[in-house]
Amino acid sequence: MQSLGPCFVPSSVAAALTSGSWKQTEEVGSVGPSTGLLDWKAHGGVGTMVVEPPAPSVISFLEWRSKMETAQEVSCPGGREDAVVTEKYVAESREVVSHVQLACGPLYCAFPLDGNQLCLWSIRDPSHQLLILQGHLQTITAMAFGNKENPSLLCSASQDHLRIWNLDECRENTLKELVPQRTVMCTLLEKVLYLRFSPEDRVVAACAGSRVLVLDVESSSVLTELEGHQGPVTAVEFCPWKAQMLISVSEDRSFKVWDHHMGTLMYSSPVLTAYPLLSLFIDEDSKQLLTGCADGQLWVFSLIERHHYRCVAHVDLRKKNKAFSTRRMASGVCSLPEESQRPSRKTLDQGEEAEAAFPILMLASCYLPSLLGSGCGVLSSENTRCLWIGSSTGLFIFNLASFELEDAFHFKDFRRLSVRVAGSCAVTSQAAHLKAFCLLTSLFGRRIAILEISLAPLVTSRQVPGAGKALSVLASSCVLPTSPLYFGIVKGKGTKPAGQKQSVVKNVIGDQPLVFHTKVRSSGYASAPHLTMFSPKTNFKNDGKRSSKCRIDHKCEEYTLESPVPSKLRKQIAVCQEPTAVNCVQYSGDGQRLACGLANHLSLVFDASLTGTPAAFSGHDGAVSTVCWSHDRRWLLSVAQDQTLRLWSARRRELLLLLGRGRRSKPVQSAQFYYMDAFILLSSGEELQLLEYHVDTSRDEIKRYEPRSRCECVFRSSTRGATAVTSLSAVNDFHSHVVLVAGRNRTLQVFDLNTGCSAAVIAEAHSRPIHQICQNKGSSFTAQQSQAYNLFLTTAIGDGVRLWDLRTLRCERSFEGHPNRSYPCGIAFSPCGRFVACGAEDRHAYVYDLGCSTFSHRLAGHADTVSGVAFNPASPQVFCGSCATTLPPTAHGPASWQPHQHRSPSLDGSPLTGSPQPPWMGNCSSSWLSDCCWAVPGRATRAGNQHTSLWAGAGRFLLLDFPLTQAFCPGCCTQFGESPCSLGPHQKMEIAPITSAQSR
Repeated sequence: MQSLGPCFVPSSVAAALTSGSWKQTEEVGSVGPSTGLLDWKAHGGVGTMVVEPPAPSVISFLEWRSKMETAQEVSCPGGREDAVVTEKYVAESREVVSHVQLACGPLYCAFPLDGNQLCLWSIRDPSHQLLILQGHLQTITAMAFGNKENPSLLCSASQDHLRIWNLDECRENTLKELVPQRTVMCTLLEKVLYLRFSPEDRVVAACAGSRVLVLDVESSSVLTELEGHQGPVTAVEFCPWKAQMLISVSEDRSFKVWDHHMGTLMYSSPVLTAYPLLSLFIDEDSKQLLTGCADGQLWVFSLIERHHYRCVAHVDLRKKNKAFSTRRMASGVCSLPEESQRPSRKTLDQGEEAEAAFPILMLASCYLPSLLGSGCGVLSSENTRCLWIGSSTGLFIFNLASFELEDAFHFKDFRRLSVRVAGSCAVTSQAAHLKAFCLLTSLFGRRIAILEISLAPLVTSRQVPGAGKALSVLASSCVLPTSPLYFGIVKGKGTKPAGQKQSVVKNVIGDQPLVFHTKVRSSGYASAPHLTMFSPKTNFKNDGKRSSKCRIDHKCEEYTLESPVPSKLRKQIAVCQEPTAVNCVQYSGDGQRLACGLANHLSLVFDASLTGTPAAFSGHDGAVSTVCWSHDRRWLLSVAQDQTLRLWSARRRELLLLLGRGRRSKPVQSAQFYYMDAFILLSSGEELQLLEYHVDTSRDEIKRYEPRSRCECVFRSSTRGATAVTSLSAVNDFHSHVVLVAGRNRTLQVFDLNTGCSAAVIAEAHSRPIHQICQNKGSSFTAQQSQAYNLFLTTAIGDGVRLWDLRTLRCERSFEGHPNRSYPCGIAFSPCGRFVACGAEDRHAYVYDLGCSTFSHRLAGHADTVSGVAFNPASPQVFCGSCATTLPPTAHGPASWQPHQHRSPSLDGSPLTGSPQPPWMGNCSSSWLSDCCWAVPGRATRAGNQHTSLWAGAGRFLLLDFPLTQAFCPGCCTQFGESPCSLGPHQKMEIAPITSAQSR
């Protein structure tokens, strides 16, 4: 049978064209001979068709409704303006083509017609004649284009044989009315489900049953057969950067990595899901493998050699689509159409499907212009790497960095679309024109449609964050007089720092007589005048040098931006012998001290080198959930599960301010210093409160119970929807007006305290409530680009870590390679802004590079879940605290393991093994009681009681009652835990009774 040269048109269709009618006919059938040249014009389109009688089986493709010249936009009834979909061509085949591999390339779209005919539609010139290639005797089941445009190759397969077509030669032979040349590569095959060319178009891989056949294009011979799958192979891909690597997926729910040069199996994955794997894609930029199954699940694996095919992310397309729809409705950018909204109860009773399935039929690359400028460091790029996901219900644009949907095109939202439920699809993108062409076949019918999707409106809508106002962490305007921050500026200009000696003297000096002696010295009027009024003191002993008390023990060296990732364990200590979790850790601004909050109600402050005895801050009745340093490193803020906030003096270790449950209508959940220590920012229930505080460090030994520090609420605002606040974050190292607040309804809200209102809301930020927000605050030892400070992190249990940009209010990258399913693990930014550290439940801490979604280092050495992490702002170190009382810092340098052996002395001075150290010994000057012995110096008195004795220890005294049941502090003569002590915080402890003989 002669192939089509010019397009053949039957006489009945020719008459319809001349009359200007373009209605679709129900059945054309065979047509008799007719000759002549037909000139036609329809809606501005002019063309020439030569009418020639072919065989009746060839004419069936003209049962069509062509929109090549009369392209119509298929609008969305819900008012969507971000997607312009045009149905360019529709055809109807005599045989069902629902489960056939389609092909879309940069030049053509290929699809089977009437079973054994191969039809090509030109993308660059839609008015070009339709090209039909014939030669297959049985139904075509798969086809694929080559990767090169010159020569442009097409491979097609049926159950009888496999053919290679040179499209340039086929087009020339068709114009010359010659039979197109084709190459028969293999015969007597099984049903081929998938075809793929190698990157250089030298090899073709064919999925025939449970085997993968690798065929040479030039010699048309089978190079190797890869066997190992337990079910039909559904997709195969060649690795772009490794010529010998080939990856296949199968209905046995696993993927395999082959060396097709040697014909050996390199890796076999375990069973991933209960549903067959249908699609496969390899991203060369990120070196990742993506595969989708029939249930709408998408897996992302790393193909980097040292990663050993680790799973980077697991995505549920149904959940992502639901979250995307919720964000679209909440943002108000576009309302959903009526069909895509949740159906009513009456509709469900009528038997309509409530929730559609999302089988992932196809994965293809998609390029979108990046929204980030060049000033954002590692995140700046020309294009945003995205992926087309083809499903039976629609098309989705999936971001490979953030693992979020950029847009969704549901077929049912377009009423005039010919194909509403797809059986197979193929997509090709044109990055230069921001267009994409999609080829669809009907799942239950015989229709074939070609769609043109314009991405320009989508790009325009992505460039406008929120209401159109670009937000920034850096303050770009002066503080308004009506702003709540204005109180802090006015107060800061006229106040003096607290803690002066004058206030102490003023309180101590009372009313005294003017004359203390019987004789009064003469005033000196009668004596001779003094010749020398004063003489300067010149006998300095230190030669003008500063005293040792004022010297700085550390050198402020600049933090190197090119510092490697901390990966070697340098030291490890235990904060307590009993099982105690380290809930939170934070460095001071100079990197010399480290504060950590424990689950045993204590807050400890370590030296950066973890040497010496830590300072203990006790007083909470619940696990400490938050610790925060002030900018000047004088104060320490702690929040615990007892719903109280405490402000401590970091040097004197005493409590200065207490905000309990009695002073607030709702308990305090989280707090921090804000606006260069001018305010305390806290969350109470659904409210965000800004407190102006005054710290008075003066002490009156008589009225020490009276609090002198005070605070006052100057601003409060409720979250949208009156949802409880789970986390908040703001920059305290420099002046910033932005405050980030996370709610229990999974929203992320941005407050602008300069205007005193909410600036933006991000709906469905995570699938679960956010438990920590971490901003890129930088360090005083290094400098970053100004736009990098707009980056911040959020994390939620079971939903990984997400990187956001405040300018676009979009998730720019997602990190999901660490297990975190039940325990809230901490996150931290590196001072250079290049790395992210997070805890995990597999007893490791993970370090990610911002430019990659998979982790770069995994830090071992813990015995339990890593709950808190913190980077040293002055040196490349990261500290990790776990639930097993260990606090190991890792630093780039020699590895060392130095666990401390704790000893608790008995009353007679001999060490007791296995006894926990007293909790009040956190303030002792000796190291963990290892060189400390207790003794009874003798009897003493307290308030007339003759049964008391003073016990002395290293740096601490205890006044004990006999019979010994309670411990008293000599600083305040009260029981431990009742009130603050002048010598430092103390904690109530129960001591077993002892006899008088033992006390002596």
